[in-house]
Amino acid sequence: MLSAHSAIQLSDRQRLSWLRLIRSENVGPATFRALVNQFGGAEAALDALPALSRRGGRASIRVFTEAEAKAELTAAEQAGAHLVVMGEKGYPPALSHVDAPPPVLYAKGRLELAEGPIIAMVGARNGSAVGQKLTRQLATELGLEGFVIASGLARGIDTAAHLASLERGTIAVLAGGIDVVYPPENADLQRAIGEQGLLLSERSPGFAPRGKDFPRRNRLISGISLGVVVVEAAERSGSLITARFAGEQGREVFAVPGSPLDPRSAGTNNLLKQGACLVTGTRDIVDALAPILGRPVEPFGPELSAPEEGASPEPLPEIAQSERERIIGALGPSPVDIDEVARVTGIAVRKVHIVLLELDLAGKLQRHGQQLVSLIGED
Repeated sequence: MLSAHSAIQLSDRQRLSWLRLIRSENVGPATFRALVNQFGGAEAALDALPALSRRGGRASIRVFTEAEAKAELTAAEQAGAHLVVMGEKGYPPALSHVDAPPPVLYAKGRLELAEGPIIAMVGARNGSAVGQKLTRQLATELGLEGFVIASGLARGIDTAAHLASLERGTIAVLAGGIDVVYPPENADLQRAIGEQGLLLSERSPGFAPRGKDFPRRNRLISGISLGVVVVEAAERSGSLITARFAGEQGREVFAVPGSPLDPRSAGTNNLLKQGACLVTGTRDIVDALAPILGRPVEPFGPELSAPEEGASPEPLPEIAQSERERIIGALGPSPVDIDEVARVTGIAVRKVHIVLLELDLAGKLQRHGQQLVSLIGED
C-alpha cells in the first residue's frame, strides 16, 4: 500500500489502465480507489468489472477501451496538456488528501505551481467594482507573500483573481476539458494561464461542461488549496458551494464582509456568522495560514495501492448468496458506515467491500464520502 504522501510510480501500461478504469461506466474516484485496493491494480480491476456488475444485477457494463484511452491521450497531447496521476509533478499534493480525490488530472502549463502553497479566491460572477478591486489587491499581495492563487475562470471575481496573479502564479480549475473555453470571453485569459500559469481538469479533452459539472470543479478548487477566500457571493451561489467543500475538507474558509444592502454580500456575511475568518486585508489570511504551513497535511481515508507490474493480486474470497443478501439487507436509503455494515452482519469487511463494489458498478449504490454508503432507490 502507498499512502498519499508517496509518489506513485506507474509504467505507461499502468497509466493507460488507470485512465481506462476511471473512464469506465459507474466508476468514480471513490469506486476507483476501492477497486484498485481490492484487486491490487487497475488492470486486474478492469478484468473484474463485467463479473462484478453482473453479480450486482446489471447485465453489462461499459468498459473504456484501450483504443479510446489512447485517443484521449493523443487529444490531450495535441492540446498541449498531459495526464498526471497522484504523486506526480503537476498533481497538487493537498488534493491527494481529500476524500475520494480524482486519480488522474490533465495539466497544462507550469507544473511546479501545483507544488506551492495555494489559496483559492472565488466570488460573484457579477462582482462589484469594489469587490473586483479588493480581489486584485488581495491576489497581488498574496502572490508577493509566495502564494499561488487558484480559481475557476468564471466571470467577475474569478477573472479578477486570475488577472492579478498571472505574473506570480495562478491555477485555473476547469469544469470542462482542458481545451474547452468557458466562458467564451475568457478565451485569451485561458490561453495565457496555459502558458504562464497552470490549467487543471479532471475531464477528458473536448468535454463541454454542464451545470452539474461546476460543483465538481468547485470541490477541486477547494481541494487543491489551503484555504478559500470568498469575496462576494449571493445567498445561493457556486462560491458558497466551494466554501462548503472547503469546510468538509478541513480547509480554512475566509470571507470579506459587505453591506447588508448588497445582495452580493448576503452569502459572505452568512459565512462570517457561521465562523469563517473575517478578511479586511491580506494579513488576515497570511496570519491564519501560518500555523498550517508549518504542519504536514495528514492523508484522508484508505490508502491507494500501486503494485509492481506482474504482481499477483490476493485472490478474492468466496461470497455465499446468503452473505450477499445479509449485506444488502443492512443497507438502505440512509448513509451508513461500511465498518458498521461489517459489524452488524458479522461478515468480513473485505467481503462487504466486494459486494458494495458489485452494487456500485450495477448503479445501485451511492458513495457519500468518509466510508458512508447508501442504496439508490429504484424508480
